[in-house]
Amino acid sequence: MGKIGLIIAREYLSRVRKKSFIIMTILGPLLFAGLVFVPMWLAMRDTNEKELVRVVDESGYFNGTLKTDNSIEFEMSNKTIDEERKSLQKGNRISVLHIPKIIIEEPAVVAIYAFNNPSIDLKHTLGNKIKNELERLKLLKSGIEKEQLNKLKANVTVNTFNESKKTKKGEAVQSSSEASLAVGYISAFLIYMFIFLYGAQTMRGVIEEKTSKVIEVIISSVRPFQLMIGKILGIGAVGLSQFLLWVILSGTITTIGSSLILKNATQEQLEQVQNTQTVKAPVENNKALDVLNALKSVDYVLVIGCFLFYFLGGYLLYGALFAAIGSAVDSDADSQQFMLPITIPLILSIVLLGPILKDPHGSLAFWTSIIPFTSPVIMMMRIPFGAPGWQIALSMFNLILGFLFTTWFAARIYRIGIFMHGTKVNYKVLAKWFMMKI
Repeated sequence: MGKIGLIIAREYLSRVRKKSFIIMTILGPLLFAGLVFVPMWLAMRDTNEKELVRVVDESGYFNGTLKTDNSIEFEMSNKTIDEERKSLQKGNRISVLHIPKIIIEEPAVVAIYAFNNPSIDLKHTLGNKIKNELERLKLLKSGIEKEQLNKLKANVTVNTFNESKKTKKGEAVQSSSEASLAVGYISAFLIYMFIFLYGAQTMRGVIEEKTSKVIEVIISSVRPFQLMIGKILGIGAVGLSQFLLWVILSGTITTIGSSLILKNATQEQLEQVQNTQTVKAPVENNKALDVLNALKSVDYVLVIGCFLFYFLGGYLLYGALFAAIGSAVDSDADSQQFMLPITIPLILSIVLLGPILKDPHGSLAFWTSIIPFTSPVIMMMRIPFGAPGWQIALSMFNLILGFLFTTWFAARIYRIGIFMHGTKVNYKVLAKWFMMKI
């Protein structure tokens, strides 16, 4: 174990001291913080730039009904549509809205003219304003006030409760499918990404040492199996360290940055931030706020503990296979033919997330969450939805067995492959190496 420990320390220290590791460790949280702060800054910054929309209304229904707001300024025009189109110039923020003669009972078609393609937001905003006005006119024609119709609408809120969790008073804990979806999907995707990222690093590390003949010097002191295990565990520790640093730094930067940005914000600016982050949803039916409140029902201790286990277990399982590929080839280009069979289960697990979300407790979700090659991603998606404890335990047990099997399998190829140079390798050759006794 002493030799394996030395190899782990060598792999770990040699990578964390690299400039690329330091740069990515700092850059990752900054990029994440940028995703949070840029929308907030754009929503809060003062701007007087508005889209000027000249309205050519041939129907006569919209005179005085299109009101200027924070982003669009309306100007009713007495000119013809041809005259307004000729006045459009490059570089200005002017559009022409043409409303032809409309029969209220029939579908309406309007047109927007601009020197460049108008934005999606402008198109949807104008369409909604015209739609709402035509609906109001239809209701008036039918003798119905819009306020009366709104009163007849029923608002139904569906609350979900988890009977497997009880409060101190014996009541079921309120849950949220949306919160479970967010936590599960993010966790599953992170595991998928890190397995690929650090598995590829393991393979490239073996290839570099093999082609540089360094491995022949190392093998004189340790066994091939010890070298492979040490390399896998060392690179896995690098990945875990970088991930934990990303979490800590991202949380610190976003917390401090948010408090500084919002500290001197006006009430109007705060409303703009809220509208940006909630896609302008009504406060009384704001699903985003419901999700944030329901996030408290998530068992974070279980989620974080399982995430660390499946993160390491999934990496160790696939890392052994990546190491075997690296020992068998002399370059990254030669490794491509062996990568597909190994990565198919991992890619399949991401593809199956959609069907599994529809039924997180069904047979497809169960079997894919206990098969070691797909369980790291699938089970992390299921855990926030309340996967039974015995299924989680069975999945973990199978993943440990899977890691031991892939390590044994990979070691039999690794012990021969690291000494082979310039050999044309195919699956038949790998099978021969696997069966060879030394």
